[in-house]
Amino acid sequence: MSRQASGLMAWVIQRATAVYLALFLTYLLIQFAFDAPADHAALVAWVAHPVVALGLVLLMPLLLAHAWVGIRDVLIDYVHVLGLRIGLLTLVAFVFIASGLWAFKAIITAGLQG
Repeated sequence: MSRQASGLMAWVIQRATAVYLALFLTYLLIQFAFDAPADHAALVAWVAHPVVALGLVLLMPLLLAHAWVGIRDVLIDYVHVLGLRIGLLTLVAFVFIASGLWAFKAIITAGLQG
């Protein structure tokens, strides 16, 4: 893949994930503004609803992909020492993978409890 195609793919990923994130955040804001769960049990029941659980399961990889493209571009543009850039990219990748696994486990656990 050429560098131009890679840049185009990053641009497309950034824009597509931003659309989903904006729509889901709007849904969350409306949901919690007008029908907020009264307690933890109600929140767990809400998260266990299949549509909400699917939305949250989709949210995490899309949020992480969006953040990865942004941070990767910033590090590539502004960290000129190759070793430091690779180290930072590796660290960010491990943090994102761990965060995604943690969130997925939390969503699945909440779904099983509901």
